[in-house]
Amino acid sequence: MAAQLNRYPLWKYILIIVVIGAAFLYAAPNLYPEYPAVQVKRLDNNPLERQTLTQIQSALRANNIIYSNVELQQDALLLRFNTTDVQLKAKDVIQQTLGKNYLVALNLASSTPNWLASIGGSPMKLGLDLRGGVHFLLQVDVNSVVQQRMEGDLRTIGQALREARIRYSGIRRTLENHILLQFNDAQVMDEAFSLVNQRYQEFQWEKNTDQGFVLQGIIKPMVLFQVKQETLEQAMNTLRNRVNELGVSEAIVQQQGESRVSVDLPGIQDTAQAKNILGKTATLEFRMVDTEHDPFLAKETGAPMDSKLFTHHEQPILLKNQIILRGASIVSATSGFDEDGSPNVQVRLSGAGESLFTKTTAENVGKPMAVVYVEVLSIPSMENGKQVIRYQTERRIISVATIRSVLGNNFQITGLGSANESRNLALLLRAGALPAPVTIIEERQVGPSLGQQNIHMGLMSIIVGMGLVVFFMALYYGWMGVIADLALAMNLVLIVAILSLLGATLTLPGIAGIVLTVGMAVDANVLIFERIREEIRRGMGIQGSIHAGYERAFITILDANLTTLIVMMILFSMGSGMVKGIAITVTIGLITSMFTAITGTRAIVNLIYGGRPVKRISIGI
Repeated sequence: MAAQLNRYPLWKYILIIVVIGAAFLYAAPNLYPEYPAVQVKRLDNNPLERQTLTQIQSALRANNIIYSNVELQQDALLLRFNTTDVQLKAKDVIQQTLGKNYLVALNLASSTPNWLASIGGSPMKLGLDLRGGVHFLLQVDVNSVVQQRMEGDLRTIGQALREARIRYSGIRRTLENHILLQFNDAQVMDEAFSLVNQRYQEFQWEKNTDQGFVLQGIIKPMVLFQVKQETLEQAMNTLRNRVNELGVSEAIVQQQGESRVSVDLPGIQDTAQAKNILGKTATLEFRMVDTEHDPFLAKETGAPMDSKLFTHHEQPILLKNQIILRGASIVSATSGFDEDGSPNVQVRLSGAGESLFTKTTAENVGKPMAVVYVEVLSIPSMENGKQVIRYQTERRIISVATIRSVLGNNFQITGLGSANESRNLALLLRAGALPAPVTIIEERQVGPSLGQQNIHMGLMSIIVGMGLVVFFMALYYGWMGVIADLALAMNLVLIVAILSLLGATLTLPGIAGIVLTVGMAVDANVLIFERIREEIRRGMGIQGSIHAGYERAFITILDANLTTLIVMMILFSMGSGMVKGIAITVTIGLITSMFTAITGTRAIVNLIYGGRPVKRISIGI
């Protein structure tokens, strides 16, 4: 009867072999190195000519710079080099040779075979501390949002008092974000107090009769904190959208303090474009062109009351003050070209709140309409020995086009200067406008050489940790310990394969999580082996002891891993970027170790000892 124990059906062995084969297959791309490379593109995104490649090759030969490979892609050129030092020299030479009309960026080119990439095999994404990249720290002007909120409340409070026929002699906002309401007598002040105290509960209202009949509204600290926090969360969402549009899927965007946001862009190719796109507080305004007045005369005498003077292509132009549509109503924007090859942006609106835009365009078919690009610039200056950031709003016309028909939820912006301008405009519109002006106050680049050093130290820690565990298990548990070591190696392959498949970003804390998992992965086998030893001491047969060891230790192993898994889920949901790196790798390691330490080792044990009479087992006794 005992000989019938510890036998797996054929389908289980097939399943284990399939899982192991898939793990090796999808972990294999990490064995192929990434070579330092230089990517060359035209700023107007037109295809590169063969003459440009010849020019680059001649410049590199003249400076004794050797490249290992060159690849001419659809609209870019990729040159691979053997070392980062040669890569950096080549970048400077190529930039000087081609000039400012070309984008020359540092890159890391994968050498994964095409057949492996075609089935979804790709190496793990590396974080900023391993791959190198750029780190930005942005200051968000949350106070400007508070001021806008206070100004809006000031208008609505005044309107509410007028609608209630409560006469006030004055209404104003102080620098301390207080609202002051002045009245002529106490009775009217009491009526106003009842109204504002009931409708505007986000303010703490107090009566002040020291200098007349005054109501003072102070915004509550909790409301002030909520406004600032919502501004930061909206800014982070917008920055994430812009990062995704840049193609950096493993970027980390997180809050730092009360008014700052940090952005990590590992392996970013074009840091200049990233810096330009991330910091723009850009939106659009659609206005009708004032065709009733002479813009040249307005340039001399001043603009009419209901218009504003702009400059477009070095010519004066008058625009109506009324804004018929804002960029916030845009939900989709894609860059493209007209029938005549001119760049444009295809725009789709949300379908709600654009009635004024539709009505105005219907009434002005055949007349010109302008698209105004609104951008808030940050201007740092020194005041009293401290750096102070001032914000300045600039508006410029990017397009003037004649309305051909009534514009609804779908239309296009034409008259743009270049294809690059249309792409950047579409990117900003898709990602949305930032809720408040932002300023990049810190920029730090991590070089690939430092990243390689971190990778080397991380790999050494895994090798040393795994080596010590393997040595101990083989020494203490004999051949059963060797079986556990095989499962431990398989567990490491599974972790790498799953991280590669999920597209998770591996950071230095993530490597620490893998080292921790290596030590924890053998805990299950230790429990199983000690249970088998205990059953053998009690006089149970070998087959019965093996069966009892795996069956009775399973609940203990499951409980221990579940409690650790709950902790890791809490760390992932509440922790910062570095803590999340540990949580991800430990969670994956726990799940894979359950498979390898229980199913994997038992399959090997069943092959060696199962289905036949056994008198002795090598388990360190």
